[in-house]
Amino acid sequence: MSATTRSRTPDRLCAEAIDLARAAAEEAAAPGVVGEHAGMVSEGDRVVTHFFECKELGYRGWRWAVTVARASRAKVVTLDETVLLPGPDALLAPEWVPWSERLRPGDMGPGDLLPTDAEDLRLEPGYSGEDEPAPNSPISEEMAELAEAEDAEVTAGTPASLPAVPTRGSIASVAEELGMRRARVLSRYGLHVAADRWEESYGPKTAMAQAAPATCVSCGFLNPIGGSLGQAFGVCANEFSPADGRVVSLSYGCGGHSEAAVMPKPPRPAPPVIDETRVDPFPLRPSPDSGSVPLTPDEPSAEFGHS
Repeated sequence: MSATTRSRTPDRLCAEAIDLARAAAEEAAAPGVVGEHAGMVSEGDRVVTHFFECKELGYRGWRWAVTVARASRAKVVTLDETVLLPGPDALLAPEWVPWSERLRPGDMGPGDLLPTDAEDLRLEPGYSGEDEPAPNSPISEEMAELAEAEDAEVTAGTPASLPAVPTRGSIASVAEELGMRRARVLSRYGLHVAADRWEESYGPKTAMAQAAPATCVSCGFLNPIGGSLGQAFGVCANEFSPADGRVVSLSYGCGGHSEAAVMPKPPRPAPPVIDETRVDPFPLRPSPDSGSVPLTPDEPSAEFGHS
């Protein structure tokens, strides 16, 4: 009942029926979880709701709401309903979000299955452009009937090894021989969202690319990829790069660029001025092989100024 139709003054008998309201709350709740009386509000003529604190774990701020009423000209107050309602500061669960919107990259584990919507904007019909998937596709009607006939059991093997095969001579059979048996491929929208996602992680605006000496387009460790995305992306194959094994933008870069710099040679120290690690011979007399004639004591030496 809206607040505009509530009576400002609560009915006296209904307002005094606190014990009746508490007994109803304790009957509906677990023992010991109904707390003190937390007020009341008039819901209309001879209708009052009493509030009691909830001591239940996990329901902080919630209140037991017990509504009592009295018939016209009656002196007996009767029970209307008992519910657990959130208060102004109650702890509430977050708004429910569908699983498809809650799923995040990395959430899938071994054995998990992620169904793809038939109207997924990221995909479009494959080689033939037809709306109908290939006969051996897991989403085709033939495969659905086959699975239903086998009591919905999963058939072992890949779609190519399943018993349902395209009719010989059809577009599907030709595509099967050419290796183009996918029922759906990436749409233009799917290509764009993938490119935006990859460029955000390993693109030119990242801190690593801003400090890199060169871009990946000139790096020898870049492994090209096919398709239209190959014009802007590749796979890094440098085990020392932070993007090893990741799809990187051609304008991304890191310090592990193959042509960034030549490995410097180890420095060679300059020759010592005085080599203290070896002994230099200093002969007192000249060697006979040197060709010089030693001086005799009787021969004067011009070096010392003798005449």
